[in-house]
Amino acid sequence: MRARTITILGSTGSIGCSTLDVIGQLDGEEKIEVAALTGNGNIALLAEQARVSGARLVVTADDNRYQDLKNAVSGTGIAVAAGRAGLIEAAEMPSDCVMAAIVGTAGLAPTLAAARRGADIALANKECLVSAGDLFVQAVKAGGGRLIPVDSEHSAIFQSLDEKQRHAVERIILTASGGPFRTWQRSEMAGVTADLARAHPNWSMGLKISIGSATMFNKALEMIEAKHLFDVRPDQIEVIVHPQSIIHSMVGYTDGSIIAQLGAPDMRTAIGYALTYPSRTRLNVERLDFAKLARLDFEAPDEARFPALRLARTALERGGLQGGIMNAAEETAFQAFVDGRIGFLSMADIAEQVMEDMVGFGMASSMDSVFEADAEARHRAADIIDRNAAAA
Repeated sequence: MRARTITILGSTGSIGCSTLDVIGQLDGEEKIEVAALTGNGNIALLAEQARVSGARLVVTADDNRYQDLKNAVSGTGIAVAAGRAGLIEAAEMPSDCVMAAIVGTAGLAPTLAAARRGADIALANKECLVSAGDLFVQAVKAGGGRLIPVDSEHSAIFQSLDEKQRHAVERIILTASGGPFRTWQRSEMAGVTADLARAHPNWSMGLKISIGSATMFNKALEMIEAKHLFDVRPDQIEVIVHPQSIIHSMVGYTDGSIIAQLGAPDMRTAIGYALTYPSRTRLNVERLDFAKLARLDFEAPDEARFPALRLARTALERGGLQGGIMNAAEETAFQAFVDGRIGFLSMADIAEQVMEDMVGFGMASSMDSVFEADAEARHRAADIIDRNAAAA
């Protein structure tokens, strides 16, 4: 039996690195060979990953770093590509599975290309569903591959959802750690810096996801993802704050039962399940000691202090392109926050203003409409940021 093959889109990020760690733990019938890797600016790490994994193709998303990458893998026989065309080439390269771990809307086009050719998609990129929604799900179905969630929350739901009892699903309950500012007042959060915001209390994640956890925009995106992944109504999606991050999410059934998936806060568990589904493999991850845990706490989220959750509900109610508009505006505001141009609280304010300005922008009728709305939302968010800076 030949080994399964994988392409990792975004191999140098936290999910990509964890994926390679999991692959390194697999052997025998579970063994997975690496077909292609893509990264961005961390050329040294990308080249090292390609050499160690035996990848046949390695790609940097930065056109200007092509020669640097080519030099870094010189003499290995590994093919090299760069830019958007290189990402698409990697996505279209034959492999059984694609780990979609490029952060942001930049991951949409290559993941869509992989879906269209029929690869199984291990989905860690939120924007594929937040921005493209039904269009992306339809592309996966048309290609004949499987869509397997990698986010810990959606993986937990995927594992807790009885396919034979979908008619009996009453609610989907997404858990959230609450981030580093769970107990802070809104006035205290006004002066938060990017360094403070990136310090997640439980998980080890990249900058964008860590700050998204601090604002709860990550959870907002996950609410929209859940609708498309599990075909539920917006009113069936709940969020509960669970500071310990032990229960990763839950499914509530019509008989009052709640089925939950628990585990240590380690993304390798969800990644391993996605890569070997429907089997489970032995992984070198922490085992829960319930005697040491002693307690699990829960509290309702405060949408006044964390308005991203309210914006997600608005996007779900409005439908159409609103999820993608919210995401594009937030991504633009996030970069302005990291650059020190706006405050922590301004990210949600800017996203809300752009959503209101573009409320009549229409439906996601095609991928072109998705990309057009994304570009327009970024333009409007940047304009708001520039105007506010000029007035300050």
